[in-house]
Amino acid sequence: MINQYGRIAVDSATELQELRAVGFNSEDFETLLRRALTNYKTYEAQNDWLREHLATDEQNIFLFLETKQPLTQAVFYCIAAQLLGFTEALAGNGYNGVATFRQLGLPIVTVNNLRHAWYELLNSHTNNGLLFIDELASQGYFESNNHRLLFNGKSLPTYNTNDLIRESVWVETSVDTDNDGRFDLVQVDIIRPNTNEKLPVLFTASPYYQGLNERGNDAKVHDVNVPLTRKDTHQSALSNLNQMEETVAKPLARQINGYAEEASVIFTQESGEPVDLNQYFLSRGYAVVYAAGIGTRHSDGMQDTGSPEQVESMKNVVEWLAGNRVAFTDRTSNIAIVANWSNHNIAMTGRSYLGTLATAVATTGVSGLKTVISEAAISNWYQYYRDNGLVVAPGGFPGEDMDVLAELVYSRIKDPADWLKTKNQWDDFQANTEKFTDRVNGNYDYYWDTRNYLNQVKNIKVDMIMVHGLNDWNVKPRQVYQLWSALRDLPNVKKIYLHQGQHIYINNNRSLDFSDQMNLWLTEKLLDKDVKANEILPTVIWQDNTTEDAWHVLDEWGASKKGKYYIGNNVLTTNQNSGELNFKDWLPENQFAYYCEHFDKWRDDTITGKLSTNQIFKSETYTSERTVDGEILLNLRVKSSQNIGLISAMVVDYGNDTYLKETPTNQGVVIDRGVNFSPTDLVSFESEKSAYKMITIGHINLQNRTSPRQNDDLWPNQYVDLHFELQPTYYKMRPGHQLGLIIYATDFEMTIRGNQSIAYTIDLSKSSLDVPFTCKKGRL
Repeated sequence: MINQYGRIAVDSATELQELRAVGFNSEDFETLLRRALTNYKTYEAQNDWLREHLATDEQNIFLFLETKQPLTQAVFYCIAAQLLGFTEALAGNGYNGVATFRQLGLPIVTVNNLRHAWYELLNSHTNNGLLFIDELASQGYFESNNHRLLFNGKSLPTYNTNDLIRESVWVETSVDTDNDGRFDLVQVDIIRPNTNEKLPVLFTASPYYQGLNERGNDAKVHDVNVPLTRKDTHQSALSNLNQMEETVAKPLARQINGYAEEASVIFTQESGEPVDLNQYFLSRGYAVVYAAGIGTRHSDGMQDTGSPEQVESMKNVVEWLAGNRVAFTDRTSNIAIVANWSNHNIAMTGRSYLGTLATAVATTGVSGLKTVISEAAISNWYQYYRDNGLVVAPGGFPGEDMDVLAELVYSRIKDPADWLKTKNQWDDFQANTEKFTDRVNGNYDYYWDTRNYLNQVKNIKVDMIMVHGLNDWNVKPRQVYQLWSALRDLPNVKKIYLHQGQHIYINNNRSLDFSDQMNLWLTEKLLDKDVKANEILPTVIWQDNTTEDAWHVLDEWGASKKGKYYIGNNVLTTNQNSGELNFKDWLPENQFAYYCEHFDKWRDDTITGKLSTNQIFKSETYTSERTVDGEILLNLRVKSSQNIGLISAMVVDYGNDTYLKETPTNQGVVIDRGVNFSPTDLVSFESEKSAYKMITIGHINLQNRTSPRQNDDLWPNQYVDLHFELQPTYYKMRPGHQLGLIIYATDFEMTIRGNQSIAYTIDLSKSSLDVPFTCKKGRL
């Protein structure tokens, strides 16, 4: 199915006006068809194409036109399916074009009003992941005249990407993180069409942009094969001692020596990998801006992951783009330059760290920022590297932490003289960061509180687009769920896309018109055109986890009520149970070493019950479909044989079935983002057979059962009560499947791995699982 949510309905007069503007004003079908054969420049070449394609299952298009037969809906959609590239699907439907369009989810109208039918066809998605009119543009249908042309509320790719202006400036920030008495300068790279029009701006704040210090990063990774240690219950977990030292003197702003009309530094290629969504908009008349920020190559300052100073520096870039801050043509002359090409309307884009800083800048309420499109973004850094009093790694990156990530993006090391000048200060700065993050304690404190953007959500004034993978165990789903929940009562317009992938972009997915939707969204937010984007784009779009190419519109995410499962002897039941179950968190050294290197194999063996270091509980086999909507709450009475302990939990879908892969598959098709510009691969989520699928996960330190801020006492063999949420999800359980709960301690991918001989006992009489289950026949 092709899921198009970015289409708008316009009246017949507007349709006619737009068709005239793009050169499809004829009422004659042959004229329209031949004009759409952009790659065929002569009448004879067009005839060859017409002879090679069918009007019916028995007649080619050339003969159909030559014999001047009446145009029927069947003929129109048979030809239309071939124009859109769905020849294989058409053949599978016996060359029934109407059935093919219906199967694909594309719009079908009568052909009595040919102009209307053609307008709808131009707005239909092709097999190559673009609107038909966009595909025609990529084939050179339009002259690249560097002027904006809107069609169905969206900008067409009419800007010449072979003549882009690429220039660099240095924005003066309001922070001095290297304590040299002057405000830090950050390099800003600008890519924009060569036009006199004022351009809307897409700004991506990417600490990765100026390159990576991979060797330093690898050397900095922490050892996770360390024991869990007991916490001092008298220690203040709310201490403010973690604050960075304040600068001795107030930094000085630079004296402006004059103004320049043009930048002094140009470049031919972006330093880092450009964001594909940004490339899509370059050919549609948007300027694209990248900044790596403080502590990166060609900029001043110290790199401090997620800090208020880092956020402030990116906010300062927005201020310059909006005309409210100074930038210079280089780092020494103090010659200022203004963004006279900007229309002062800015959107921030990007995934992961990039989307994180976009979210963070939005919480400053900065003027000029109109919207944020954040994908797989962090809203609370504590929840990225810690969880309920535990040091927890993002999935796939054991041993990473705030200082490790800072080392990775401290690209100043790439310039030898700059590295020589800053090396000692950087080493001291990193030592402080390691001390402040406190990998032994794992508690939430002042350091983490300053990097929790949820504290400032009330300051967000812009409308928000959020995208997240429900199988993203790097930036886990709680990051977007908590932001979504915090925004719920604010007046901002907010939209969320929940897909079944890992830590990925979704702008090149075959079955969802994400780029097209964002085109409509930015027409309203950055071009100030009333195209009803707020109303047309769904509030919640969820990708079905059971069916390929299926996306659904939801009203909300997060059920308010939960049904209860009681934990019994290897079962989840609706009746309370009694008794005890035990497991031991220890493995023989050879097995332990193997799983440390192959934690994916450890997870499979845990889910399939091949290890004794856990307990597995399964529900009855479902006879009807039901959906988990939100956070599952685990209530557990447990004791440890020592005065330390941790508990991890997984919820699993057990059932021999097909499951969507978490990584989409390349479809062997390349999308053109302009005219021979920035090709990207078209992908789609495909299915594979399996006996299970992990749905969600969670972890807690037994000494943080009250709060991540508070250390509770713990005695050997003392029962304690835990209540903690697992990562939120929206997941459909199918008939014939079972819901499974796995309780264990060490998570070889995410927690520290002490391999300590600790025995855990679960009191079944006081243990349960609260599931936000919606069923076709009511709640659980």
